[in-house]
Amino acid sequence: MFRKGALLACTGLCAYALPAFAEQPQPESAPMPPAIPAAQDRPFPGTLKLNVDATDTQHHVMSVHETIPVPREAAAAGDMILLYPKWVPGAHAPEGPIDQFGGLVVKSGGKTLTWKRDTVDVYAFHIPVKSGQTTLDVDFTLLSPITSSEGRVVMTPKMVNVQWDEVSLYPAGYYSRQIPVTASVHLPHGWQIGTALRPSGKSIGDTTTFGTESYNTLVDSPIFAGEYFKKVLLTPPGAVPVTLNMVADKPADLNYTEAQMQAHRDLVKQAVLTFGSQHYKHYDFLMALTDELGGIGLEHHQSSEDSVSEDYYTDWAHSFPQRDLLAHEYTHSWNGKYRRPADLYGPSFNSPQRGSLLWVYEGQTQYWGNVLAARSGLVSKAQGFDALALIAASYDNQAGRIWRPVADTTNDPIIAQRAPLSWRDWQRSEDYYVEGQLVWLDVDTTIRKLSNDKLSLDVFAKRFFGTNDGSFIVSPYRFEDVVATLNSVVPYDWATFLRTRIEQIQPRAPLDGLKNGGYRLVYNDKPNAFVEQAEKNRHRLGFTFSLGFTINKKNNSLMAVHWGGPAFNAGLAPHDVIVAVNGDAYTPEALTDAVKNAKGANAAPIQLLVRSGDHFRTVSIPYHDGLRYPHLERIDGTPDRLSAIYTPRQQ
Repeated sequence: MFRKGALLACTGLCAYALPAFAEQPQPESAPMPPAIPAAQDRPFPGTLKLNVDATDTQHHVMSVHETIPVPREAAAAGDMILLYPKWVPGAHAPEGPIDQFGGLVVKSGGKTLTWKRDTVDVYAFHIPVKSGQTTLDVDFTLLSPITSSEGRVVMTPKMVNVQWDEVSLYPAGYYSRQIPVTASVHLPHGWQIGTALRPSGKSIGDTTTFGTESYNTLVDSPIFAGEYFKKVLLTPPGAVPVTLNMVADKPADLNYTEAQMQAHRDLVKQAVLTFGSQHYKHYDFLMALTDELGGIGLEHHQSSEDSVSEDYYTDWAHSFPQRDLLAHEYTHSWNGKYRRPADLYGPSFNSPQRGSLLWVYEGQTQYWGNVLAARSGLVSKAQGFDALALIAASYDNQAGRIWRPVADTTNDPIIAQRAPLSWRDWQRSEDYYVEGQLVWLDVDTTIRKLSNDKLSLDVFAKRFFGTNDGSFIVSPYRFEDVVATLNSVVPYDWATFLRTRIEQIQPRAPLDGLKNGGYRLVYNDKPNAFVEQAEKNRHRLGFTFSLGFTINKKNNSLMAVHWGGPAFNAGLAPHDVIVAVNGDAYTPEALTDAVKNAKGANAAPIQLLVRSGDHFRTVSIPYHDGLRYPHLERIDGTPDRLSAIYTPRQQ
């Protein structure tokens, strides 16, 4: 019971007690250990030798043996620090799979050394060394995921994806580009290999040894290998070679037509025409046609890792929603690898990255990926337009844009690391990709409008990415560099233009690019072909722009619920399962008919029987606008700039 007198008494007593309390000894925090030595731009004294055995596909284990020279200064200090890569290139986040690292044994001169993990940085290992010890023999295993619930699967009975950052340690205290490495890989018998690395000589058995490269180049040059393999040169004689290396679950998956392959050849042609340079000695697409290997689209300077469905070629009529992948990753050779945001270019793979310009790195790459896919014929113009309509509608209806600007989403790779989000629509995610695409469409059509259609973003691309043809040296860029190049194309207040769209909260998506391109976003009850096929490929049923949710067709559960939409306002949430519609058992057709029949102000609400865990309830949704699908509609009397953007370049 609260007593006023007691409070007054305490007030007086506490006044006398406080000085004595303040004089009592206070605890002190434990001191931090010495920091890991910062990387220095100096040559590492020696060459690492790295051997990876990737033959144990049944257990999904790669065994690693590494020979690492001991610098004199480390021997004198008595401590050599080895690092496991933490900041994975292209992931923009500290995603190095240290949780899959195991079995570490370190020896020198045949004697086992007792290593110790750093108490602050778990990616760092302290190795006790002494004078006279010149080499460390390091063994460990990569315990790669067996199922997708554990992480991305990189080994199957028919193929393997070796990413060198996952199977190597490197010495601290040096820029990683200053550390030379000679690597080799041992693969199952008879398997063929695709990589941007080149062998140092003839392979011995099933072991391939590559030429000595910098650690940066090695990490940037992964491997796709497998039993069923094809290699196709996409460039004509005399051109800088670009090769499509394909590995598949089954031999039949590699049966492509000449027309399909010509579209991939045209992708290379259109990209080179657009960017006006090539910053690679050779380029290797590493394509996995698979439903078993984990999905990936990851850029590298002279290659890319591209995982598509096994029926990419054999069901060509329906695989178009994924056919911008190679165009996107290829564009990254220019944007992201050759030209790279300055705050993403670090001295080592354990130096933190900052992604303030990811809306250029990924956003403009997303733009060019879609444009080049259309220009090359990998997708049709109509398919490209349908995809653009979906993007515009999705971001124009996104709830979270009222509180979070695009600029802040560049932190999302670090914040969420692509973990599942129940309310992605409200939280927002890596929106610098696709909303960035809309911003760059706005830039392109604005340049065209201001120049009376004499200039375009293609001119920017050639000036910004086309410098120093043949150079492999990274050219960092800053916001000011982007603005300066845009102004060299067409003088305008580009700084304000970009900052307004990227850094400020915008309740609506940047759709001026559509308007300036000669189109408007509209909704009707006719399915969008791109949306319809993408949903079929992913086993989903979408009522995104009507009821405000997407259904998993495998178990009838809600995969996404639009924050503030009709379903949300009725109390539905992700993972709820639809059991019945208006008193009848749920089927996709039943729900579609219910939405149609509820159209009109006087119609009855839609009644859903829903299961949440072990609980059932009936939900009433008073939605009366019918089915709604996004489309682009031509604005009469305006220049059709969007069609011009998607038209193949001739020179």
